[in-house]
Amino acid sequence: MNFIWALIVGGVIGWLAGLIVGRDVPGGIFGNIIAGFVGAWLGTLILGNWGPNVANFAIVPAIIGSVVLVFLLSLIMRSFRKTDR
Repeated sequence: MNFIWALIVGGVIGWLAGLIVGRDVPGGIFGNIIAGFVGAWLGTLILGNWGPNVANFAIVPAIIGSVVLVFLLSLIMRSFRKTDR
């Protein structure tokens, strides 16, 4: 049950990051979950483990890390689209 809860929280974190950045995460729901997990890891690595914890995610660093990740992914995807034309 903890794994399902972590998937849900990771998906919500990835979805919130997409809303904050204003770009959709590639891959839909699975992309949101992956962005949530990787962003949580990145945010915890950079900012530490502080703030409220839900399903072993430190929410504030996870959201900040996910926002950074989604922003960087959107820049990379945009640069690939420009070179294809």
